[in-house]
Amino acid sequence: MTLLTCCQSIDIPSKSQANTTPTISFQKTVTLDKNFKIAMGQTIYVPVYSHIYHHNRQEIFNFAATLSIRNTDLEKPIIITSVRYYDSHGKFIKQYLEHPIQLDTLASTDVLINRNDTSGGLGANFIVEWVASTEVSEPIVEAIMIGTDFQQGISFTSPGKGIKNQN
Repeated sequence: MTLLTCCQSIDIPSKSQANTTPTISFQKTVTLDKNFKIAMGQTIYVPVYSHIYHHNRQEIFNFAATLSIRNTDLEKPIIITSVRYYDSHGKFIKQYLEHPIQLDTLASTDVLINRNDTSGGLGANFIVEWVASTEVSEPIVEAIMIGTDFQQGISFTSPGKGIKNQN
């Protein structure tokens, strides 16, 4: 089934597609032309853990991971230009944006890595890039990992770290 918004189509996964990873959805796609002036922007590194070891590295505890990108500005939108996923060896796995998207004031978006997707490994990461045409407050970009087995549950967050600024 496909749901249409004013700006892009969004695929709603069926039960048979439950193990696939959806792309970012429900956001306005934008085109950045040569006249777009970047007032500020950033490249953000976000650590993600698809699993951790326990019992002296004899067993693995898998996690579902959600990348959350939140525009914290009270008045201005930001534009997310790239969301890339890499594995423990720095090998590129997937680009989650085909086109830049606009995050309006206080809006957010996310990417889900399913619990059974261990392609990233223990040292997986996202690289998120954003820009704005005016001065804005920096977005919050973090990963949330959660896993449950039997009667045990583990969850934690991993904050993003700015590794490059654009002016």
